This record gives sequence, structure tokens and C-alpha cells, in this order.
Amino acid sequence: MKRSFLTNLLYSILALAGIAITGFIAYVIASFTGGMLFYAPLVLVIASGLALFAVITIFGLFSRRLRLIVLAAFAGICVLAAAGHEIRESYVNSLAEVREPEVDLHQYAPFEVNTKAAALDHKASYQLTEQMPRLDGATALYPLYSAFAQAVYPQDTYNSSIELTGNDLVLCTSTSEAYKRLIAGNADIIFAAAPSLAQTKQAKLAGRELKLTPIGREAFVFFVNKRNPVNTLTTEQIKDIYSGTLTNWKQVGGKKASIRAFQREENSGSQSMLERIMEDRQLMNPPKDNVADVMSGIISLTASYRNYNNALGFSFLFYASQMNASDEIKLLEIDNVPPSKESIRSGEYPLTTEFYAVTAGNTNPNIEPFLDWIQSAEGQELVEKTGYTPVK
Repeated sequence: MKRSFLTNLLYSILALAGIAITGFIAYVIASFTGGMLFYAPLVLVIASGLALFAVITIFGLFSRRLRLIVLAAFAGICVLAAAGHEIRESYVNSLAEVREPEVDLHQYAPFEVNTKAAALDHKASYQLTEQMPRLDGATALYPLYSAFAQAVYPQDTYNSSIELTGNDLVLCTSTSEAYKRLIAGNADIIFAAAPSLAQTKQAKLAGRELKLTPIGREAFVFFVNKRNPVNTLTTEQIKDIYSGTLTNWKQVGGKKASIRAFQREENSGSQSMLERIMEDRQLMNPPKDNVADVMSGIISLTASYRNYNNALGFSFLFYASQMNASDEIKLLEIDNVPPSKESIRSGEYPLTTEFYAVTAGNTNPNIEPFLDWIQSAEGQELVEKTGYTPVK
């Protein structure tokens, strides 16, 4: 018996409500599983398509055969879209990354069996048995100040992570966090690049004066995918790229492809170095990796360097070439000078920078003698053995 228009309308409303509830549940699931950027919109498209199909079916519009053909085509398009997304995600996830969390710092911990921390071939002339300064710093410098502690501190278990229990005298929390801890009085010496303008202001607001003791030199390096034909950039081209005025690799002798210039988080050592290189040039907005967060919706985070064919990233030489080395990336020459210990030592490499032991007025009586030892022949020998260039 043929249903009335009102009955069909009621069935349509019920069908739409059911599809809407199902779509909402799928949307929430996609949010929790990190697939919000692709699958959540796809779920909405599928729900809308099914809702339209339900209404057409209930009202008997078009022939049954045509409806099934359209439904099959719609399903096929959705499956192909999902498959294409998964293939792309697999490709992206296969790309090499340069990011600090991937480094196993435990392998550089002092006094550990088979530690990679450099060691003197004799007992250090300076030894501490009490009131050891609390150390913290950049990931790239942990192998160095771990070696200092191994030479001078009493043998013990020193955890690199603040989350671990036990001796916390030789931590590694990252440059930005180390500066916060130093300013708050929770660390005595941190090993890092020069502070950013924001970190200097934070210290002044807290009534602290940051003292920078140079202990070594390092090269600030830029790198690309090894298949990128570009081998060198000038300092001015670096500024043009990161200010957004130079946007394509073809403009610097490469293939026609947009330059995907990555940056680091604010107040990290390498980001602060980039800002100093830029001088008065305005940094452009970095590329973003969008992630789903059920509490705050879709938010954008600065991406860690991921090795796209058109990517450009930066770091420090020791970190990029030893701590987190990858045979998929290629270090660029700057002004036709390759980054190396030799070009750092000679001053020929244009983006050479000093790194520091930074203090903030703590009253521990062993801080200054320890810094003096770091700048002595023995301390500088450990700088050399670790893989950095001594200042003396």
C-alpha cells in the first residue's frame, strides 16, 4: 500500500536522525584516534550522502537500479579517498625526522656501562665530592656536560630525565625548559646557546642576571633531502627564504618546487639562533602539522623537521651529524663553505657560534671553580673529544 506523504516525511526524519547520531559517534571516534583532519570530514560527507540517499529512497525518487548505481559509485569514491589518505600517511611517516625526543640520552649518561660520554685518559685534576652544581641544558649538549660530570663528580647514577627517580644533578630538559629552571633557581649551570630576547627578559623580571661563559664553538647547519640538487645557499638566501621572499628551489638552482622551510619551537636553542641570523628581518610563519585535540579542537603546531623532497631544516652540526644522524639528509654549504670542525676552527664557516655554560647568580661555591676547570686544558679536551670545537 502506498504510504502517505506525512508517513514518508516521518520515515525520512527518523532516518536522518539515525544517520546524524551515527555520524556524530564516528566523528568523536575519529577525533580520539587522531584522524580528525581527514576522517571526521569524510564521516560528515558519508553521513550527508546516506541521508540524501535515505530521503530519495523513502520518497521513491528515481529508479531502484539508478539509486543502487549512484550508491555504489559514492561508496567507491569514499573508499578510494580513504585509501589515498592512508597511502599518503604511510609515505609521510616513512620520511626521516630530525627531532630531539628520538635521541636516547641514556647512552651518553655518565658512569654507565659502555657510555658514549667522552672521557679523559687520566683522573681529572679537579674533583667534587659535595655541593655539586645542578646541571641542565640542551639535548645537543648533554653528551658534553655528561662528560664533564663523569670527570669531576663522584661515581653515581645520574638520570637525564626529570621524571626518573634518583640523582637529578645531571638533567637534560631542553634549552627552553633549562632556562626556565635556571631562572627559577632549580638549576645552577645550564649548557645552551645564547638566550633569546624573551629568556633575557624573563631573567630580568625575576631579578636574575644571566652570565654566559663560552666553552665551545659549533656550526649552525641547514639541511635538505639528499635528492635535492641544491648543495649550497648563501647567508642572504637563507634570510630571504625564512622571511618568505624566496619561495621556490628553482630560484637557487634547484628543481621547480616550493620551499618547505621548517622552524623549531620558540625559545629553543636552534630557533633562537635562526632569529639572530635573521637580524632585523621578519620570520615568516612556519609550515604547520595539524593535530586533533578533543579538548581544544584542531590546533596547529610547529612541525619538527620532516624530510620532504622540498624541505629545508636546521640544527647544530654535532646533533644533526652524530646524535641524530640520517643518511637521508644532506648538509648544505653556506657561502660555499661546508660545515666542519676545520671550518669552525678557522672561522671560515659563516654560521659558527659559541655555546655557553650559563649561570644566574647562584651562591653555590663550587660553580666558579667548576667553570674554570671547564675552560682549562682538561675541560677543553673533553669538548674536543665529544665532537665540538674548543674555544681555547
